[in-house]
Amino acid sequence: MRIVVTGASGNVGTALLRRFAQEPEVRVHGVSRRTPQDPPADWTPVDLGREGAEEVLEGVLRGADALVHLAWRIQPSHDETALYRANVAGSDRVFNAAVRAGVPHLVHMSSVGAYSPASKQRPVDESWPTDGVSSSYYSRHKAAVERLLDRVARENPSLLVSRVRPALILQPDAAAEIKRYFLGGLVPSALFRTRLPLLPLPKSLVLQFVHAEDVADAVARVVLGRVPGAVNLAADPVLTPRALAEVMRARHVPIPPRALRLAAKVSWRLRLQPTSPGWVDLALTTPLLDTTRAREVLGWTPRHDARDVVRDLLTGLGERRGVPGQPPLRP
Repeated sequence: MRIVVTGASGNVGTALLRRFAQEPEVRVHGVSRRTPQDPPADWTPVDLGREGAEEVLEGVLRGADALVHLAWRIQPSHDETALYRANVAGSDRVFNAAVRAGVPHLVHMSSVGAYSPASKQRPVDESWPTDGVSSSYYSRHKAAVERLLDRVARENPSLLVSRVRPALILQPDAAAEIKRYFLGGLVPSALFRTRLPLLPLPKSLVLQFVHAEDVADAVARVVLGRVPGAVNLAADPVLTPRALAEVMRARHVPIPPRALRLAAKVSWRLRLQPTSPGWVDLALTTPLLDTTRAREVLGWTPRHDARDVVRDLLTGLGERRGVPGQPPLRP
């Protein structure tokens, strides 16, 4: 079985390659903007945001049994045009190439960020609308790609289309990447090697997390089992601000949501840190995920507790963990 994986050098991609290495009948072909040192699979460097990428991809995809589309850029957050070109237009190129190459199964890595806002009181299943959060470019782009998938599925009824919608995906080896993408130089790594006395967060900032290895396992089950449709992924328990503070051995101090958003807005505009205020809106308004379908249809159970996922990431941040030779995950 030959599987092509875009974004194969990133957070989920590296975990997925490790997972597929356990399947002797699977051969993986990785695709990314930059080829890692000593790639663990056949590899083709492709910048999905550039013209001509579609033709290169079509050649790579000929004869593939499945395509797993993971590629997604988070930065530069001040250039939404560049992000749209890579993420939305790039996904369109990937999907078109897959159709022309005759790939029978398309698996797209969507996100909880594709969902429309909802109360944090009750988890939602995969039928919840995917119109995104309008103030977040990440969410708008994820929702736009969901519409592209709708069109592809409608126009190609013989194509099996799967969508994976995970919560926040973490692993210690991605700590350096996560710090670059979301914290920048404003937050020193040494901060994570000490005990924080206070954690100022809004009470409504309730989040779900999932380990990259568990996401990779679910994706592998989707591919090997040819499971169609959407599937939510998240680990238990749901983490409230107080629970996050306990994990960080700090004391939660409630603050108004507008205060957190204002801090993000000002520091982002001054380019002190790379996280736009839309990410705050996303964290405050996206729904909690009901993972019943993943457990019942895939037989999936996450091996990592959400609290341990966060603890391991904090340790990785303090140690500046990364993966040498993997450009996105470099230490």
